[in-house]
Amino acid sequence: MSGLGEIHQLLSAARAGLVAGRAQAERAKSLLGDARQALVDAQAKADPWLPQQLAVAVEGLDHLLTRLAAADELVGGYQSRL
Repeated sequence: MSGLGEIHQLLSAARAGLVAGRAQAERAKSLLGDARQALVDAQAKADPWLPQQLAVAVEGLDHLLTRLAAADELVGGYQSRL
């Protein structure tokens, strides 16, 4: 395999990993949303108690999703320029 072909193959594998990671992070965020809703529904009051870690986890996943999207964009741009 030529050097350029190998680079393209490796970049494609990297992008596939980024897509898989993003899908997993999106699923985790969805599950956290479901957990939050279950807590709110169970308490059924105007100001439900929610664990502080829930908001921190959602914020962390949002940050991860932003970073994964940026990485995919960079790898895709690099791959298209080769």
